[in-house]
Amino acid sequence: MENRRANGRTLATALLDALKDRGARQAFGLPGDFVLPFFRAVQESGILPLYTLSHEPSVGYAADAAARLGSTLGVAVVTYGAGALNMVNAVAQAYAEKSPMVVISGGPGAEEARMGLGLHHQVKSLNSQLEIFREVTCAQAILNDPDTAPSEIARVLDTALALSRPVYLEIPRDLVDRPCKRVPQLSQPPVDTGAARACAAEILSRLQSAERPAILIGVEARRYGLEGKLASLCRTLGIPVATTFMGRGLFAGEVLPLLGTYLGSAGKASIAETIEGADCLLMLGVILSDTNFGVSHRNVDLRASIRAFGSAVAFSHHNYPDITLEALVDALAEIAGPIGEASAAAAPCYATGLPCDDTALEPSDVAMALNDLFAASGTMPMAADVGDSLFVGLEVCDTDLVAPGYYASMGMGVPAALAICASTGRRPVALVGDGAFQMTGWELGNCRRNGWAPIVIVLNNRSWEMLRCFQPGQPYHDLDDWHFAQMAAPLGGKGVRVTTRSQLKQALEAAREDSGSFQLIEVMLPRGKTSNSLERYSSALRQISVLKDE
Repeated sequence: MENRRANGRTLATALLDALKDRGARQAFGLPGDFVLPFFRAVQESGILPLYTLSHEPSVGYAADAAARLGSTLGVAVVTYGAGALNMVNAVAQAYAEKSPMVVISGGPGAEEARMGLGLHHQVKSLNSQLEIFREVTCAQAILNDPDTAPSEIARVLDTALALSRPVYLEIPRDLVDRPCKRVPQLSQPPVDTGAARACAAEILSRLQSAERPAILIGVEARRYGLEGKLASLCRTLGIPVATTFMGRGLFAGEVLPLLGTYLGSAGKASIAETIEGADCLLMLGVILSDTNFGVSHRNVDLRASIRAFGSAVAFSHHNYPDITLEALVDALAEIAGPIGEASAAAAPCYATGLPCDDTALEPSDVAMALNDLFAASGTMPMAADVGDSLFVGLEVCDTDLVAPGYYASMGMGVPAALAICASTGRRPVALVGDGAFQMTGWELGNCRRNGWAPIVIVLNNRSWEMLRCFQPGQPYHDLDDWHFAQMAAPLGGKGVRVTTRSQLKQALEAAREDSGSFQLIEVMLPRGKTSNSLERYSSALRQISVLKDE
């Protein structure tokens, strides 16, 4: 603090102020030697709250989740080499799924770099880490000059927000307290309103001339905070709307002509017929991925689609570069009128009324029990890991949902739930399989000191069951029974193991009532049994594979 008192703003506080100015609400991190000076600056300045976790991948997942939840910057702070490189997979997922996460790594000091000696945590060269992160981030900088640091910080952070992808900043540990000027304010790229209106007019003309128009909305709607604007536009147009697999949870609480989630052959036939049979499909913020479209017997005809994604709009032989999704939505809203007659739809129906009996549990019972709980006492935000946890989440009524639906790395569920606690103050439900819980479930040990009380449901079938769906009969899909519920108390929470429907309902009600600590409900499930949604999904994929082989 002495340097800051003497010289005013430092490189560290300039960076922290810039993050806060651009919407960051907190930082997640794990200390290490090269980043200790920056950690001290974060703690002593109080500019952003700092939450430490226990393993770098969890730090990355939490920062990613915070970015998704708030449509703003999520911040991960780690040390050089052993810390940052341990987080590459989480950053790769954020890149693939378009999450504006900021990786801040401590780095070797300028004097250390001039010694000519190999430094601990160094790989091939001092810049090896930077080169690795070039592949999984959209902008990078080493802040090795306090005079140029403000412009470099602005460039990198503004790129993260504009592209909604991760960025990388490395701060040498001996420069943390150097005097530094304030980072320039957020620079918004100019909007070509004329091009946006021309594009919008052409889109509306095509929708009006179509016999079966439809709209498919993806994750960019959340990344850029456009759900309210899009809901209003869809109500005006009166065209059937669906969200993608990755967009599940969009428009929770909004009213629009929403059919539900498009899952191809694995979902409702009526939704698949509307989306796949559209003669003009307007795709807004949709990632073209196998998880969004790979379960379709009849591929979406891209020649009859209009694709607005990544600050560009493309259809037929026409391309409109440099038009952001927000600029397009604003232009459409200015000139749009009713096209179809689809009215605001009632919320999609989800199964409720789980019997309170001694029947052994199956995965879809968990979704039904949550629907009953939410109907009785209000919805809660959710975090879901991959595998059947994600598919059970698809069977739960519409609520805010954070899940890795495309890149699909195991382990995000629990850290994402902690990020919900930290960034929103709301109490979440986490759905996580026993395989993923083995990876990052131990982060629950950080709840007590932070006052977090998530409800964590571990789907324990002693198996990597989704993998078994695609490759049956192999013994390496089997896991041992770790008795997770018994581990909750030493971690600072409460745990219970349930095997029947009545036990699950009682456990959920008790967990909802007790917000004094985290609640872990270990749901024992049979091997070989999956949720209804995963069964449809895997069955559709197998059928498509057979058709391709023929």
